[in-house]
Amino acid sequence: QEQLVESGGGLVQPGGSLRLSCAASGFSLDYTSIGWFRQAPGKGREGVSCITDDGFTYYPDSVKDRFTVSRDNAARNMFYLQMNDLKPDDTGVYYCAASVALDEDTVRDICVRGDEHEYDYWGQGTQVTVGS
Repeated sequence: QEQLVESGGGLVQPGGSLRLSCAASGFSLDYTSIGWFRQAPGKGREGVSCITDDGFTYYPDSVKDRFTVSRDNAARNMFYLQMNDLKPDDTGVYYCAASVALDEDTVRDICVRGDEHEYDYWGQGTQVTVGS
């Protein structure tokens, strides 16, 4: 059964850091984009980063130079989102999601578009709250 499990959320002060983890299981990670999305209260889901199976990464301007997505070199089913210099606007529920495609070009396009509707499997989400 396809499964994604996030962990690592919590309460952090502005300017602080958090690292989220995502464990994927039950499906092949070939030609796959792993996306990180967040949903602030009263708003839709927003893509904040992605990484493809061949290591391509993408970030929107809102988080560029603050967030870093990575994959564990040893445990290849583990993905991370390192978030630095957190701001109150970063508050929300963070989800990891997987989109399985047929080729690398399509995977990269999906990653860059950051459209939640193109993702097949979702985790349950983890709350991140930035405040004092």
